[in-house]
Amino acid sequence: MIIHHPLLGPRDASEFVYLGDASLMNRPNPKSETAAEDFHRYQYLRDNPVGQHRELWYHEQGDRSWLVVTRNTLTHDITKVELARDVARSQK
Repeated sequence: MIIHHPLLGPRDASEFVYLGDASLMNRPNPKSETAAEDFHRYQYLRDNPVGQHRELWYHEQGDRSWLVVTRNTLTHDITKVELARDVARSQK
């Protein structure tokens, strides 16, 4: 599988480490009244989607950047690759 890094161009997936669902970037507020329940859901309850899915990938054998990769979990076709920092900034 080839991941088209936004800064470095096409890279083999073996250079990256898969880190899970991109929604993990949205940590619960530890000061919330429901923090214990929120963190339980955040840590243990995960979706196993079929089709388009946004995932976190870490470029371990490269520039050590974090990417948000939108990938079809059935076909492995990648439709979008973004720097995670840009995604995080756009969510604020």
